[in-house]
Amino acid sequence: MSTHTTKHVNTQNGGTLLEIQHLQKAFGGNQAVNDVSFSLQAGELLALIGPNGAGKSTTFNLVNGQLAPDSGSITLGGVSLLSRKPHELWHMGVSRTFQMAQIFGSLTVTENVQMALLSADGQSLSPWQRAAHYRCADALQLLEQVQLDTQAHRPCNALAYGDVKRLELAMALANAPRLLLMDEPTAGMAPDERHALMALTRRLVNQRGLAVLFTEHSMDVVFEYADRVLVMARGALIAQGAPAQVKADPQVQAVYFGRGKTFGGSP
Repeated sequence: MSTHTTKHVNTQNGGTLLEIQHLQKAFGGNQAVNDVSFSLQAGELLALIGPNGAGKSTTFNLVNGQLAPDSGSITLGGVSLLSRKPHELWHMGVSRTFQMAQIFGSLTVTENVQMALLSADGQSLSPWQRAAHYRCADALQLLEQVQLDTQAHRPCNALAYGDVKRLELAMALANAPRLLLMDEPTAGMAPDERHALMALTRRLVNQRGLAVLFTEHSMDVVFEYADRVLVMARGALIAQGAPAQVKADPQVQAVYFGRGKTFGGSP
């Protein structure tokens, strides 16, 4: 494989990779994130859930550098992420997938991954024709990891939606990330597709020692695949722990479904 120019923090698998301390963010008089603290281990799949308006999206965007906190700290392997933009985090080994997949529809599957590899190596994204010959073997290897190599030469605008999401995941792996942020990864997917994508993510976590933080509305996905679950309401963490523990928490059940009700499948 080609030599990467991307630099990453040094964190052994199983150790604390991401550390969030006393995070605060307000918009006008609305305290969107209120004294939120948690950590994420290398090799761990951590779900961040909450009802609409709970503050989970704001927290997610603070970690990804799209927003700046009013106070608090965010560190990756002991290195502060404050004041760093998303493209800087990308070169520190932080990747992200989006609720609506971000791909180049006019390019082939392989060319999309090659564009991500160009970016990971700090190369210019133009002229476009450079991508067709850039790190071809590495691009194919990433596609193999997400089980998309048989469609390597197809145009992206001909892919099924589940395959588009897997392609986005391959692109997110182009910078050999230590931390992967997944924003509503299964949004818009059928049940079989949801479970296939998250099972694939689970395998990548195990194989690569990835740390994954994901937001999700599908409770079947959360409680089947997450190692731990964080629950937010009104800007604050109200519960965290193993899926079974959080699922049985009376306060969590009250916030989501009203008192006396229990979690079902997808809301």
